Amino acid sequence: MYNPSHFRVTDPEAISDLIRRYPLGLLISASPEGAQASPIPFLYFPEEGKHGVLRAHVARANPHWKLMAADPSCLIVFQGEQGYVSPSWYASKATTHQVVPTWNYVMVQMRGCLTTTDDADWLQSQISALTRMQETGRSAPWQVTDAPADFIDRQKRAIVGLEITVSHIDGKWKLSQNRSPADQAGVIEHLRNDDKSVGNNALAQAMSSSAKTR
Repeated sequence: MYNPSHFRVTDPEAISDLIRRYPLGLLISASPEGAQASPIPFLYFPEEGKHGVLRAHVARANPHWKLMAADPSCLIVFQGEQGYVSPSWYASKATTHQVVPTWNYVMVQMRGCLTTTDDADWLQSQISALTRMQETGRSAPWQVTDAPADFIDRQKRAIVGLEITVSHIDGKWKLSQNRSPADQAGVIEHLRNDDKSVGNNALAQAMSSSAKTR
């Protein structure tokens, strides 16, 4: 991924936080049949190994995991806040007019090596942890144990566990860091007041938080 230094983020907590908030990663790999891509919710364990471990599961019927047997190397893309930036939002438009549209976004890309498992205990732990992450804080949180055990056992036989040992992490927070403070402030203000696109408030908050940490 093209990642200029002013957009690059290496802070482990920022990386982990993005994956917690946007756990749906795009698993990408090469195969004899061409590039393969599967959107999958992941759990990230940064404390394991040098760059952490990703765990997930897919339907056993999904051919992607079988196609990776010959080459288990893969890329996982996590997309965070994102949105269009109009050049009319820049303060410098009024003085120079040397402005063009762009797209701001937050993204983490991870490279690693995949192993698969159909161990029942591993799968039970994975689906329970993933469920807790999504259900915690809800008024009536659902638990895996709420369903009949034999039903869950049948469901587990229909999935395959994925574990990816991460070898490289690339964090990119493209949030107008290459613009002046006045231009950044203009983008944040208009994002907060522009209801044309879903997620603009979240992008404005990401920009504001990024500006405070620089």
